[in-house]
Amino acid sequence: MTTDPAKLKAAAAYNAAADHFDDEPLGFWARIGRETIDGLALAPDATVLDVGCGTGASALPAAEQVGARGRVIGVDLADRLLAIARQKAERLDLANVEFRTGDMERLGYPDGRFDAVVSVFSIFFVEDMVKQLRELWRMVRPGGQLAITTWGPRMFEPGTTHWWNAVCDARPDLVPAVSPWARITEPQAVRDLLREAGISDATVTARDGRQTLRSPEDWWTIVLGSGFRWTVEQLGPEAAERVRTANLAHMRGIGAIETNAIYATARKAAPPQLDYGVNS
Repeated sequence: MTTDPAKLKAAAAYNAAADHFDDEPLGFWARIGRETIDGLALAPDATVLDVGCGTGASALPAAEQVGARGRVIGVDLADRLLAIARQKAERLDLANVEFRTGDMERLGYPDGRFDAVVSVFSIFFVEDMVKQLRELWRMVRPGGQLAITTWGPRMFEPGTTHWWNAVCDARPDLVPAVSPWARITEPQAVRDLLREAGISDATVTARDGRQTLRSPEDWWTIVLGSGFRWTVEQLGPEAAERVRTANLAHMRGIGAIETNAIYATARKAAPPQLDYGVNS
């Protein structure tokens, strides 16, 4: 198990968020996870590793794609999310997917073990993203694929700005200088990161997204079912209620938030085929 403070914080946040993680206002998790897998066009019988799998937003669509002859392993630090993922797999009658507790930096799988390695909204939780990308790439077989999905610009706006303004009024010490994902919210930043890790010829696509809000309460559900949950827990009940009241007042009349994402895929070169034919 990890001892890294940033990853322990992330695990605590998402374990706490598990009770709302799959609520309807957080439908963007499933949508973006499925879009990531659709971009790979996985073959039947493929083996897939999903790093930071959460409740299975990308692992479960991958299991559906690869079929009974394929296999998917989902890994996450948040035990409560994994428990939900297992329940969902059982309901879907998917026996080809397994969910394990694990640290993405210490997985230890052999070189070239998987036909595809997937990381959706998880690569930015490590300090050295270049090193982590090299590790994920190492586990991709020749001819296989790597998929990295991260947030684009303006994540959850305008909700995010109103959220942090309300937190700042109550507990300015809880406002971070920068969010982990802010390092790679532009396509060129993702391209540069992949290139630095030795992954060339990647396809990087930015897609705009929006999550409809039926009411300000939908926004608060998103707060409780996302990484913001850690801050809610640190606020304590009284301060959290003040933040909630102020936050929802600013969210009245706002019908959607932005859920822009960046999708990157790369295929590892296959070894050259030897021609043993005899020239006549």
